[in-house]
Amino acid sequence: MTEQDKAVGLRARLVAAGVELLALEGVHALTLREIARQAGVSHGAPRRHFATHAELLAAIAGHGFGELATALGLDAPSPASAPTSVSAAAARARLDELARGYLAFAAERPGMFELMFRHDVLEGSGAELRRTSLPLFEAVTRLVAAIRPTAADGNGAEDGPPPTVVAATLWANLHGLAQLRAWGSLRLATGGDSVEPVLRATLDAHLGRDAG
Repeated sequence: MTEQDKAVGLRARLVAAGVELLALEGVHALTLREIARQAGVSHGAPRRHFATHAELLAAIAGHGFGELATALGLDAPSPASAPTSVSAAAARARLDELARGYLAFAAERPGMFELMFRHDVLEGSGAELRRTSLPLFEAVTRLVAAIRPTAADGNGAEDGPPPTVVAATLWANLHGLAQLRAWGSLRLATGGDSVEPVLRATLDAHLGRDAG
């Protein structure tokens, strides 16, 4: 095994250790010392393979985005090769599916979900984080454009905001819904455990009422 292979292997071990720590103890546990201990290496080892703490955390978050993409069926094909034409009904069904998958991931992987969007913690690693997180947003934007073609054409203010703005607003709402449910606040507001009525209202508000 070459030195380069060993370095790649140790990087992967450190990321895997961080992923495990997240599942066990949450974001607060991701110190360099704890990640090194979990990986079974010296305390100084992470610094030899990641220039900064944020860079290591970004690699762990990138792993999470990969898992989320797989869970949502977005790992293949790539965004560049994805179909550009889809019916509004099919796009709406797919967005419903993505929204539920996103909320399920948040509920099942709360530590990872928190880290993935903690840009205050990941500051300084933006380029790598954009590479791993943007495909999800781009997929949502394309589906929004299929549902709201007049907005996609940019034919006038009466057509509403562009798909990127609608997608960002929908994402923000879904993320807030995930957080409120995790904190127990959603139950206080709605009086029930089911997220479905709020999710349906959110999707209908941004995409129009689902005829199906």
